[in-house]
Amino acid sequence: MMNVQALLQMNTIFISILIESLPFILLGVLISGIIQIFVSEEMIAKIIPKNPILSVLSAIGAGVFFLACECGIVPITRRLIAKGVPLSAAIAFMLSAPILNPIVLFSTYIAFGNSWSMVFYRGGIAFAVVLIIAFILSFQFKTNQLKQEHIEHIHHHKLTFNDKITGMFKHSIEEFFSVGKYLIIGALLAAAIQTFLKTSLLLEIGQGKLSGNAVMMALSYIMSLCSQADAFVASSFRSTFSPSSLVAFLVFGAMFDIKNTIMLLGTFKTKFVLCLMAYIFISVLGLTLLFIS
Repeated sequence: MMNVQALLQMNTIFISILIESLPFILLGVLISGIIQIFVSEEMIAKIIPKNPILSVLSAIGAGVFFLACECGIVPITRRLIAKGVPLSAAIAFMLSAPILNPIVLFSTYIAFGNSWSMVFYRGGIAFAVVLIIAFILSFQFKTNQLKQEHIEHIHHHKLTFNDKITGMFKHSIEEFFSVGKYLIIGALLAAAIQTFLKTSLLLEIGQGKLSGNAVMMALSYIMSLCSQADAFVASSFRSTFSPSSLVAFLVFGAMFDIKNTIMLLGTFKTKFVLCLMAYIFISVLGLTLLFIS
């Protein structure tokens, strides 16, 4: 019989993850609705540079000024791809927005005692990872990789402004219920693992440099923290893990965790999501081992 105290703890973690994530999900689906109704495929084609390198760099630039978490960005990315944004550029935007925006970087600065080094390490490694992933995706995947290939076309010139507002909210509500169920499943899994998996076991494993980085990345994946708050959790491990391991925690967790994995699996083809996770894991692990002592 399950321990009642453990179930209560799991329930608390589950609710806290939902409360932390929901505002960003709501913002994400609202922006998705705006893109669907007010942004045409022709507008996207004019805005996004034709050059693949410039399209990725412009997507990263947009991500820097976009305040979103790794969950709230998924419906926006889905809609951008459906509107014709190249896969590599859309994924670059999806990966950079939760980690390179000013609020996340400032929270890192505060969490580590006004230390700029952790900010530069986190931002620099994240930027390099995004470039690597975008480069690989541009060569490996030639289609948009969405589970639902059908794109709903909106005839913008035939709709009144009131029709567009109504359509925007209708689309946002549909998007919320579409991605919301994946958030709930992911939050429940994260809460269960955090409750029943002994963190002390992971800490014992992560004593070496390689194992330390891998364990901290696994911990960031399991804990499913919001990128605005994860720096404060990482800073609590300063006496146990190296700066390299802490940066691995900060970069990987902001790009991939349990709850957004479930959401990505509901949006993209399974092979693509698994490849994306593997590439990010290898890139973060390799770059943090190579450049941070």
